Amino acid sequence: MRTLNIAVCAIALALILPAAGSGAVSLKKSIWGPATVAGASQFPIYADLGVGLWQTGLDWNTVALRRPGHPRDPDDPAYAWPAELDAAIADASRHDIAVALLVMGTPRWANGGKAARWAPRDPRDYASFLAAASRRYPAVRHWMIWGEPTKASNFQPLRRDRGRPLTGRGLRGPRIYARMLDRAYAALKGVSRANLVIGGNSFTVGTVRPRHWLGALRLPNGRPPRMDLYGHNPFTLRRPLVSQAPIGRGYADFGDLDTLARWLDRNLRPRGLKLFLSETSFPTDHANFEFNFWLTRDTQAGWVSDALRESRRWSRIYAFGYLGLYDDAVRPDGLQVERGLVDRAGRPKPAYEAFKRG
Repeated sequence: MRTLNIAVCAIALALILPAAGSGAVSLKKSIWGPATVAGASQFPIYADLGVGLWQTGLDWNTVALRRPGHPRDPDDPAYAWPAELDAAIADASRHDIAVALLVMGTPRWANGGKAARWAPRDPRDYASFLAAASRRYPAVRHWMIWGEPTKASNFQPLRRDRGRPLTGRGLRGPRIYARMLDRAYAALKGVSRANLVIGGNSFTVGTVRPRHWLGALRLPNGRPPRMDLYGHNPFTLRRPLVSQAPIGRGYADFGDLDTLARWLDRNLRPRGLKLFLSETSFPTDHANFEFNFWLTRDTQAGWVSDALRESRRWSRIYAFGYLGLYDDAVRPDGLQVERGLVDRAGRPKPAYEAFKRG
């Protein structure tokens, strides 16, 4: 939960920003952040930043606590759609901001009573939920198929690649994900051909490294799964410049996006899939529990400028997403991540203006 200070200052920040539609927004700019703070819409802030795509999650596990009788019908009584998401999507539309939904979390009825990170026994259950969600939210055109399934804490079954291409039982997780992705693609396109399916959704390192993940994404017929965009979270501890030398070992940070693109072209179809960069954070001020580095606020602003400039220059990048608008909540040990473009007192950091100019 945010502190009262943040809530009050966020409201004040929203009040001094231009009215909706007064500035251009761009799909190249995307962000994770709250829809409201203390009842105040945050979309005027996103519009001021030039954000064209707001990202948020949709949890299958909490929307469908029991198996629906008509799983592709959003009005099936088993579904409990979050009212706050309806309001957020409508608010985003008023500010000419598109919405991307990351859909993950398997209900216990679909995976044999396991934790939500375990894949469904039948990928058609996940695809049917996506079809229902697309009918529920017809304004949403960007659909992310699971978040970082290359990480064991997010997706199971998954075996560590141990630095080598996956073989044998190690292929099971990626092959299950490939079937989920391909079924999701068919379901979403069946609702609207305008839906864009974002697959893969790897990140810099992981239980399975991006290079090995791509090599293992295959359907039972040997073909790669269908998707419109390849999702990747290029977290980095060096300047986000595509011209950087490869970090190697099958990893892929922002500086390796050109290398990642070559892996995509070698393993997926069609060639030339664009990169949807959903999440990146540049932490500031002090050591934190999540990253092994931190930056000064001025350096954070410089890195934000670098990343947006690289994204504008290279047409292969569909969108650059930042996580997130505000600094994280304070932890008792003081190791919270100061990742935001705005601090907890509601004051924009230099990175706010850098993102806005970018």
